[in-house]
Amino acid sequence: MFKNKYGIRSAIAFGHDLVAVASAWLFAFLFYSDFRIAEVPFVVLSDILLWVLPVQAVFFLWFGLYRGLWRYASLPDLKRITVTVLLSAVFITGILWQQSLLGIVPYSVNVLAPILLLMIMSGSRLIYRAWKERRLYSLENYDGKLVLILGAGNTALNLVKDLAASRDWHVAGMLDDDPRKLGTRLHGIRVLGTLDDLPHWVHKLNVGHVIIAMPALSHRMHRHILEMCSEIGVKAMIVPSYQDLISGKTTVSQIREIQLDDLLGREPVVLDDEGLHGLLTGKTILVTGAGGSIGAELCRQIVAFQPAHLVLFELNEYALYCIQEEFHANFPDTVMSFVIGDIKDEDRVEQILAQVHPSVIFHAAAYKHVPLMEHENAWQAVLNNVMGTYVLAHAAIRHNVEKFVLVSTDKAVNPVNTMGSSKRLAEMVCQAMQQSEMNQKSNTCFVMVRFGNVLGSAGSVIPKFRMQIEKGGPITVTHPEMTRYFMSIPEAAQLVLQAGLMGGLKGGGEIFVMDMGDPIKITELASDMIRLSGLGEDDIRIVFTGLRPGEKLHEELLSANENTVPTPHTKLSIAQAPEVNEQWLSALVLRFEKIKTLGDSEARKELSRWVPEYAPNGEKIH
Repeated sequence: MFKNKYGIRSAIAFGHDLVAVASAWLFAFLFYSDFRIAEVPFVVLSDILLWVLPVQAVFFLWFGLYRGLWRYASLPDLKRITVTVLLSAVFITGILWQQSLLGIVPYSVNVLAPILLLMIMSGSRLIYRAWKERRLYSLENYDGKLVLILGAGNTALNLVKDLAASRDWHVAGMLDDDPRKLGTRLHGIRVLGTLDDLPHWVHKLNVGHVIIAMPALSHRMHRHILEMCSEIGVKAMIVPSYQDLISGKTTVSQIREIQLDDLLGREPVVLDDEGLHGLLTGKTILVTGAGGSIGAELCRQIVAFQPAHLVLFELNEYALYCIQEEFHANFPDTVMSFVIGDIKDEDRVEQILAQVHPSVIFHAAAYKHVPLMEHENAWQAVLNNVMGTYVLAHAAIRHNVEKFVLVSTDKAVNPVNTMGSSKRLAEMVCQAMQQSEMNQKSNTCFVMVRFGNVLGSAGSVIPKFRMQIEKGGPITVTHPEMTRYFMSIPEAAQLVLQAGLMGGLKGGGEIFVMDMGDPIKITELASDMIRLSGLGEDDIRIVFTGLRPGEKLHEELLSANENTVPTPHTKLSIAQAPEVNEQWLSALVLRFEKIKTLGDSEARKELSRWVPEYAPNGEKIH
């Protein structure tokens, strides 16, 4: 009868309710007789219960009163009990009439019994829940951490209910800017004041934590609240976003620390899921650089579209091992191959593509670290980023790959460093490949995607700042006016997928430019990270070290000779870049194949021959 894992508890609850039925009828007769026990017709009562108890039992089970737990009794449960009791009362009245018992049962008893039953069943559940939440008989919750909740809407109220059952937290009050809610009590918690009253109530109540329970709060207000919390020395936390709550990934009670993403002001990406299913579902997808930040996130996003076979191509053995462990644990039902290889190795690339026959290639493998590629490694950056792209693209055409998506960078725009100019040259290689005679038969669609920095990627400034904070500072910033475009790794990966889908709108060879929003000052980013760590700038200093080789003060998304064309997706546009032809590509490949190695300055001179807009250190090499 009770087959779930709470069967014993359900059986006890069932027994309780049957006792409640007998008690309700007994007390109804007692009320009728003014509690003179001698006048209670126990014989009649026993005859009535012989019919009432089985009927009530059937109704209780039929209406599913034992599918939930009493500690979570709520308004829907009380509604279900009310409907059950009222309907069963009507049915029981009919049975008593049929059995000629209705005439000997006082009318008031027949009315009062279901009312008492409803009060007993509902009251016992509410009392049990209050006891479980330790709110009725003790102040045990005060052992938890005192917290103020910012917000008094539905999300905040759900959070209050969740935290009421926790030993770890005690809600001291709520703050909200809605004047109608000030001074009211919601779920027993008082709305103390507005958001700007936070410092006053933190000090008055000696609160150590603040939870922002306002998913629609602007990023500007997130930053304002974080600054207040930093100044008054409390830890700020946040509930999940609306997107995560709606998708079912998280619940309100899964509070987390504020992250840089919450302060960026980036709107969520809207993907063309139907189109991406057509691009990825049931297909073989190959991702190069799959052990890197962007490559790994691309793979995570691709898995959601159920590819027939996902091939993760990576040169770094340890990075590939880590991603293999993660994916085997998280996506056991997806067919995957983890292959080690160098994209410059023609034989290895040919072997892999001949074995797996990919439909789509996402080419994320590259040397990306600007200062590291500027000195002692310049020619290696060129070989890997340019010739590696050529080898992979050439093989893609031979094996009739439908789409080849190159992950590029905003540093390819008016490049002043080796990394940026090599990525611009890789874009030009793909442009020429699109128009090549060889591609007329294969008709591979080449797509390039430019975007700026991503938060937390390997080699980015975020992990560096985090390590410097852990060591007690100082945080080193190259220049007080330096700005960069930032987006989250998932957002960047989603837009790469979307651009890959849209590639071919203009016949192939498009360079998609992501909407990176407004540039962010690196000093502001450093200050945000200090505050997020619970410290102030008096604890962690920011020092300026000067621009490093190959660095710009401000990044660009378009060069002087490029314009953009809008696309159906608001966060993607197409750069109208100068085109190159197959003869240009043949000359480039012939030249680079002859060069075995070059020093840094010679490598930069070679790059300047092929990338007209390249100006190392801001000056054109002649």
